[in-house]
Amino acid sequence: MSTVTPTPIPAASPNLQFLSFEHLDYDEFLELMEAEVLKHPIVLENPYTAWFSKGEASLADLRYFTVQFSVFSNLFIIAQLKKMLNANSLESMRSAKEILANEIGVIFNSSKRQTLKTNLPNDQDFAPDLVSTEGSIDGGIFRFKAAHFEWLLQFAEALGLGFNDIGKRWHGSPTTLFFCDELARLYGSEDPSIAAGASFAIENWAAAGFWQELEDGLKKIKNARLPELPISFFTWHNRLEAQHATHTHEELAKVFDLPDFDRPKFLQGGREMLASLAVFWNGLNDARLKGISA
Repeated sequence: MSTVTPTPIPAASPNLQFLSFEHLDYDEFLELMEAEVLKHPIVLENPYTAWFSKGEASLADLRYFTVQFSVFSNLFIIAQLKKMLNANSLESMRSAKEILANEIGVIFNSSKRQTLKTNLPNDQDFAPDLVSTEGSIDGGIFRFKAAHFEWLLQFAEALGLGFNDIGKRWHGSPTTLFFCDELARLYGSEDPSIAAGASFAIENWAAAGFWQELEDGLKKIKNARLPELPISFFTWHNRLEAQHATHTHEELAKVFDLPDFDRPKFLQGGREMLASLAVFWNGLNDARLKGISA
């Protein structure tokens, strides 16, 4: 287990402090939750991704980022598996399976995908014919090279990193491992309200712009210094995540009026998830400022 002390969770907004959750209707609760998530410091101003977007990262910076991000990306599968196993309905289990199976290489079966290639393209950053951002895994086709880790490995190899240099737990810094452990605990929680709150936070954070900042920085680096750098892992995720925030709204709408839905726990899951996200990104930024490299 990681030994990092988490960043203190910010106090609830004034509205959340003084309004009774039980008297809020769905739209009011959604509005307050969106404010809680979208106004969180790590969402409003992430110093690491803001710096990264400028395209000034050195090769050492890129390698360190890739190693830590690969640990998060790979260990996310554990959290997603727990989310699937702890689902409280068949519909929720299937929703979790969609993400899990796509992570390991099942391509979304989309009507927009006209052809299927057996290899990832080397000459383009986004390949909707291979890994569509829409559709379902139901009827989809498995390809080893469509697995997200293998896709990220191509990026790592262009930086001089091999299979055994990335993705393993022992490659993670204490702050990275803290985030991964919290992701499994909260996003994969046995308590459906905490899990839903963590999911709401993680997906709305992911759709709020951090992928765009990573893509912006990598495109600048690719154009200026590393023309052979394959960045499709990042461009594809940037396009995918905009859909996931909408899904969390749908998930909240379905459970909001259920007898066992716990509104305070939903908030707890979201706020603790965002606190652990801050630990991860601030850890990367601290390492950058201290000159730590892979």
